[in-house]
Amino acid sequence: MIYLDNSATTRQFDEVTQYMAEIAGAYFGNPSSMHLAGVDAEKIVRDSRETIAGILKADPKEIVFTSGGTESDNLAIAGCAYANRRKGSHIITSRIEHPAVLETVRHLESEGFKVTYLDVAKDGRVDPGSLREALCSDTILVSVMHVNNEIGSVNDIEALSGIVRSYDPSILFHTDAVQSFGKLDVLPKKMGVDLVSVSAHKIHGPKGVGFLYVKNGTKINPILFGGGQQNGLRSGTENVPGIAGLALASKLSCGSLGEKSQKLFEQKSYFVQELLKLPEVTVNGLTGEKNADNSPSAAGTAPHIISASFAGVRAEVLLHALEAKEIYVSSGSACSSNRPAKSATLTAIGLDEKLLTSTLRFSMSQETTREEIDATLTVLNDELPKLRRYQRR
Repeated sequence: MIYLDNSATTRQFDEVTQYMAEIAGAYFGNPSSMHLAGVDAEKIVRDSRETIAGILKADPKEIVFTSGGTESDNLAIAGCAYANRRKGSHIITSRIEHPAVLETVRHLESEGFKVTYLDVAKDGRVDPGSLREALCSDTILVSVMHVNNEIGSVNDIEALSGIVRSYDPSILFHTDAVQSFGKLDVLPKKMGVDLVSVSAHKIHGPKGVGFLYVKNGTKINPILFGGGQQNGLRSGTENVPGIAGLALASKLSCGSLGEKSQKLFEQKSYFVQELLKLPEVTVNGLTGEKNADNSPSAAGTAPHIISASFAGVRAEVLLHALEAKEIYVSSGSACSSNRPAKSATLTAIGLDEKLLTSTLRFSMSQETTREEIDATLTVLNDELPKLRRYQRR
């Protein structure tokens, strides 16, 4: 099997699986219980929080465990919107956010909040000038993702947050770092952000767990109500094995991050160059930079995501042709349902209408090998002419 759908989910590290099994068996107490079994479980949660805070160079009190990226995004956006409604009701986001962000702000719109959706350039990045123009005295929150989950565009969050801080330091800034954590540096204080969303299953951890970084002093309301765990911000008994798995996956993924990211980027650069040698293939989200030989460069993009459009072939047909060879890729957004829909991201970057239904996403991990990429390219080279002949009849 060649697995190139890591932006949807990653294979769980064996060390994480083994550690979670150990934790589930030995530390089954409720972390809120006052007896020793509860205290032991609570220590696992506390140690995990400290591990993640260390990676982010943050205060452990700033880490809130959630059920994953979707809940983290919902808590960040809805929680801050409701908490700061007396100050204003204007929210700014981009048109290429993950549905966990877009659907949340659309819901808030239905409740009377005003939302500005920023356009993006052809490379999928938010123009700092458009953000500056959108800010107003009523703005309370800006949410712009770090790495786009479909085309791998990377926003300069530090520059964007700097614009917001210059305008009004009290405006909160949230970034969805689900696709960047474990591949790029995610340091909230350096980035100048108040809230950061992360999910475990994108970094070889378990599904159903994640965290939200919430800067100390941020005014935010809970969206779940119950026993008041995690200082009242996220009620519900903590998922001790999941949290432990998240912490270990974070440690393993973020260790020697620069070296791992460089290796991954080299794999991507090679893949992109070889894809562009195939007839009628377009790689989306490139910044326009050139290599020394004047060929398109992948510089400035995330090291693991490649969006490619194959003219004359429907995406789902090519996807299943690859699947028949045990090569797994995606034709849509990470974490979306399997129902086909027009991509908001590809539409936002102005992709030709004919290519909207002819685009696949290949997403790698640190486990992806050059041999797997070459095998995928070989299958594409063999299958594309056949599929084009069939579909153009």
